[in-house]
Order: sequence, then C-alpha cells, then structure tokens
Amino acid sequence: MSQIIETGKAFDFTPENTEKANMYIARYPEGRQQSAVMPLLDLAQRQNENWLSKECLEYVGNFLSIPYMRVLEVATFYTMYNLKPVGKHFLQLCRTTPCWLRGSDDLEAVCKNKLGIGNGETTEDGLFSLLEVECLGACVNAPVVQINDDFYEDLNAENFETVLDALAKGEVPQKGPQIDRVNSAPEGGVTTLLEKTGGA
Repeated sequence: MSQIIETGKAFDFTPENTEKANMYIARYPEGRQQSAVMPLLDLAQRQNENWLSKECLEYVGNFLSIPYMRVLEVATFYTMYNLKPVGKHFLQLCRTTPCWLRGSDDLEAVCKNKLGIGNGETTEDGLFSLLEVECLGACVNAPVVQINDDFYEDLNAENFETVLDALAKGEVPQKGPQIDRVNSAPEGGVTTLLEKTGGA
C-alpha cells in the first residue's frame, strides 16, 4: 500500500464543495449515504490540487461518518485517486495492448527524453507528472494519453511533443484525435456502406 502523506494542514470543503457534497449524498437511499465516498474523494482531490492527503481522507470519512480505514480502502484501490502530489499537467499514458501496438512506447520515450520523467515521476518544475495506466477506453484512437480530464488520441512522438509544448506555454491544445479524423470515424474515411439503398 502507498505511504499516505500527512501535510499537517487542515482540510475542509469550500462552501461550494460542501453544497456539492451534500447534493451527491442526497442521491443515495436513506441509510446508504456512505456510498457517496467515491464522488466525495473526487471532490476533495480536485480541491486539493489533484491529490489526496491523509487530512483529505480523514475529512471525507468524518463528513460521511465512516471510519478512516474504509475511506483508505477505496482511495488505495482505485488508480483515479492520487495519494501524492502530481504536476499541473497529469499525464496518464495508456499501456494496454492496442496503445502499445500503435506506439505508446514512443510516447513514453518522449516523456523520458523531453521531460526527463518516467512512470510515477514529476518534473522538477512541478509542471508534468507521468503515470502509466491501463485501458482508457479509446482503443480505436490508440495510442491515447489522458491529460487531467481531457483525452489526446491518435498520438505519435511528433504530435505528442506538440501537445506538451503547448501545455508548457500555458496554451490549451485541441483535445481528441491529433490526426485528420472525426472522433472515432475510420482513419482515411469511410470504406463500407457507401451505396445508398432505394426507399419504397
């Protein structure tokens, strides 16, 4: 299990996030409010610069009246929760078979050569962190990297460097496919069902 970091700083939801937390809790049946642990952990993580300290975990447990250990079990099971600080741009590199076959090794090399980081590491300036993850669910557009909440698809070493350069300059690169394709349409255009059928 990961070492949970204690910062010594108290954590409390902002008034806005308290309102959101209560809204999430209200979605569950009476007596099942503890089921809101996952959305509340996400809320705490977003408020706490994209990671969860021990204080965050304890706060969520107290908010839901559940033991710290129950919150810890959830936070350490799911990779979507970061238990140590991450960079401003959190790169999640998919390493599942479709992405690997289509060049995720090249993207990993870009992170190593351009940013100087490997899996689980953060650049010295705190701008980028890299984490290798399993399937991000965009296999047809492989290889894929999730950067914070956005997906960048159809990547290769060159266009991935372009995305990283834009982020380093404070720009927001266009998310989605990085080649000439619409969403998940076939690369190179439609090749089947090209004939129109006659109607009655």
